Amino acid sequence: MSTPLKTKIQVPRSRDLEVNGVKYNRSGASRSNFEMLAWLFMRLSGLVLVVLVFGHLFVNLMVGDGVHAIDFGFVGGKWANPFWQVWDLVMLWLAMLHGTNGIRTIIDDYAERSGTRFWLKVLLFISSGFVIFLGTLVIFTFDPCPASAHPELLASFCPAA
Repeated sequence: MSTPLKTKIQVPRSRDLEVNGVKYNRSGASRSNFEMLAWLFMRLSGLVLVVLVFGHLFVNLMVGDGVHAIDFGFVGGKWANPFWQVWDLVMLWLAMLHGTNGIRTIIDDYAERSGTRFWLKVLLFISSGFVIFLGTLVIFTFDPCPASAHPELLASFCPAA
């Protein structure tokens, strides 16, 4: 014995289409590929992030003296090389955009009121933009050998003043 179809399927925030008394969340007008592209971005960025993160962990923890070698001088020496600057920048940007897209999806799924959804997304995008900006600024303006620093505090690769 089958159960009768519900006369209305409740789908929030949609332009519902009613067919034979059943509401469907399907609309042929003004369809956007944004959600499909966001879904694809999550899969591709996830794959790239796995490579970037495991490469980062391998170089920082396995090569050389391992975790005991990580200090200010280690980071300064790494970021003196443009390859590692770009590596860490791509990892930062992808991780932030990947996480922001995931949180955006959660907000869309669970925030019921459109005003709440709007302000949560505004806060999310502002905070993500701030972290991306600040992280990019730190990666490219980091100076491991500041001119005004005491010589004993400088890393071993810094020229003596």
